[in-house]
Amino acid sequence: MTTRPAQTPAIPAADAVDPKTVLIVHAHPEPTSLTRTLVGVAAETLGSAGHVVLQSDLYAMGWRAVYDETDFPVRADATRLNFVRESGHAFEHGHQPADVVEEQRKLLAADLVILQFPLWWFGMPAIMKGWIDRVWAYGLAYGRHGQGNRFRYGEGGLAGRRAMVSVTTGGPAVDYSPRGINGPIDQLLFPITHGTLFYPGMSVLKTHAVHGAGRMTPEDVAAVTAAWRQRLAGIFDEAPIAFRAQNGGDYPDGHVLDEAIAPGVTGFAAHIAA
Repeated sequence: MTTRPAQTPAIPAADAVDPKTVLIVHAHPEPTSLTRTLVGVAAETLGSAGHVVLQSDLYAMGWRAVYDETDFPVRADATRLNFVRESGHAFEHGHQPADVVEEQRKLLAADLVILQFPLWWFGMPAIMKGWIDRVWAYGLAYGRHGQGNRFRYGEGGLAGRRAMVSVTTGGPAVDYSPRGINGPIDQLLFPITHGTLFYPGMSVLKTHAVHGAGRMTPEDVAAVTAAWRQRLAGIFDEAPIAFRAQNGGDYPDGHVLDEAIAPGVTGFAAHIAA
């Protein structure tokens, strides 16, 4: 009887990746914009690495940004429009518009969500805000398990996913520096990173900001796209921003930080662990 030598278990190649699904939600109507360039670079870079890339090109989709009674074709209360109640009713009973259902499908399939947009009047374009308003349904992004605010800030229907804001600005980086006239970019975007993304449970990565978008030379564009590729190459290994979880013990009543936590610190900084 011939015996075969024991086989050594195969060792994964050094460049092997664990395939992930990435959803890029982007908002810019101009195909040649830096925003769209960065979307293309992200799709190519992540796709080449073996990841599945989904896109929501809000302008190309003609996304309806207005959140109103038409989002609730079957009302729980026809006499008064209560958005929280109607959102939960539509989500629970399958009465949401088809475009919202499709975006929620992509969202729930994603391991990483990238919001790519130009900074317009210190926030996201209205069409992207409308995407959030309509897709972040009660029972999904908030009001989890019908328990109101019990599951938020670190917990919720979107927990287990990573999220990142990738933003372009027209002004120079110095305007968004710690003492810059526009205010620090991380503070300007805190309502999005901490509120829109961390509130429903996502782990939020440091914002990727590209400044001076309207004054770039071809060499500048090449440099920022190279930096973007490098950032994306390690995106699933990055540690998220250390936002304090609501139910981790730092907020005894679920509303206000314990006096022993970050004593003397107020404002946004108090809600990020050192």
